[in-house]
Amino acid sequence: MGIGASIFLIALGAIFAFAVQADLGWLNLGVVGWVLMLAGVVGLLTTLHFWNRGRRTVVATPVRENRVVADRVVPVQGEPVVQEYREVRRPGRTV
Repeated sequence: MGIGASIFLIALGAIFAFAVQADLGWLNLGVVGWVLMLAGVVGLLTTLHFWNRGRRTVVATPVRENRVVADRVVPVQGEPVVQEYREVRRPGRTV
């Protein structure tokens, strides 16, 4: 859900909750309005969270090249390769 759809749900929910005074008997439009506003706010927060998560830090080098710092997969020549060793002990009897 995008920002536009979220704002639309918030506005539609506010109209149902505060402006419409219809009595349908089996459907309370005030509750429907609050549910739509809540869905719009959740959608807006989710969209903003995923937009901010996708940004990456770019560092400008003196040669005027931009490189992405977070995505370095292959080590640069001259840098040592660090390997991790992990010993896993199973719970139970110790020797």
